[in-house]
Amino acid sequence: MDLYDACKVVLRPLTRALFAARASGEGHVPLSGPVVIAANHVSYLDPPMLGTWFPRPVHFMAKQELFKIPVLGSLISAVHAFPVDRERGDVGAIRRALRILKAGRVVGIFPEGRRNVAGDAQARGGAVLLAATARCPLVPVALISTNLAIRRLRRSHVEVRIGQPISFQGSDRKPTKTELAQWTDQVAIAINDLKADRSEKPERES
Repeated sequence: MDLYDACKVVLRPLTRALFAARASGEGHVPLSGPVVIAANHVSYLDPPMLGTWFPRPVHFMAKQELFKIPVLGSLISAVHAFPVDRERGDVGAIRRALRILKAGRVVGIFPEGRRNVAGDAQARGGAVLLAATARCPLVPVALISTNLAIRRLRRSHVEVRIGQPISFQGSDRKPTKTELAQWTDQVAIAINDLKADRSEKPERES
């Protein structure tokens, strides 16, 4: 058992107890083969929560600044994360992601590029381009109430809602800018639909 698996064993019951965390839609995830995850990003809890509750190990693409933080950098490297420079086209990070996918593994991306607590997901095209290049399915994920969990001591009913895979395997050619924009919108809509599927009634203040 590596550190990733050990963390998962510990964090599942812990997050269930602290945040009433749960996942749904696990059956949508292909049991094997390459997969790209695209998820909304509202909290620092998102990566560990998604990694804990997604049914397969996830290699997260994370901002390079995190890897410069003592202890944290070593920890996230040990649980399969790898750095990306968000300010420019990081060819090295893309190549590494493609190698991971070629090995039949899962790459996790927050396509908004940074935390967004304002509302609907506004995806960038990186996750879609990666899935299209690797010719693999993209699984949309909505993370619910992780922003509340980090602010409150009481249970926040965190959800990891997993959607149906989206395929971009139309042809062998490189997608056009128009296709990439359309597919990126499709992913953002899928994530927002997953968020809306939850009966998101305002939580009563106690």
